[in-house]
Amino acid sequence: MANEDKKDFNAMLNDSKDMPRFLIITDEKSIEKYGGSRMYFAPPIDYDKIMKRIPFGSVITVGKIREYFAKLSGADFTEPITAGIFVSIAAWASYQRSEDKTPYWRTLKANGELNEKYPGGIKAQKEMLEAEGHTIIQKGRKNIRYYVKDYEKVLFELN
Repeated sequence: MANEDKKDFNAMLNDSKDMPRFLIITDEKSIEKYGGSRMYFAPPIDYDKIMKRIPFGSVITVGKIREYFAKLSGADFTEPITAGIFVSIAAWASYQRSEDKTPYWRTLKANGELNEKYPGGIKAQKEMLEAEGHTIIQKGRKNIRYYVKDYEKVLFELN
């Protein structure tokens, strides 16, 4: 995201944008990729509510949140692009608040990868996760990425 200091992320978080809603997709490649045609869109605030549930020492991935929303809503899958955007909005909204913080650093990308779009980037997320006892590993030589080691062992289960 750009110009974070000029945006009101809490207003964005609370703008439902006519969600939740469903869309039936007809593109065969997408249907095959996502396992069905019934796509769910969760509002930004729902991502924040889930992210607030992740306790100290645990993590979750955006994919697991999407799976949970799809199951809860009876959809085949939750739309992935807005999911990534809304997780970032929740992170920045928390960063802008003085209270009622969301532990956004516990929400990871696929395969336990850290999210460079969070406030303070990878460095800040790495520090917060290490403070909770996680080990961060670096992968790659040119396209360096950072991951929570053995994140699967501390994945929070949504019920």
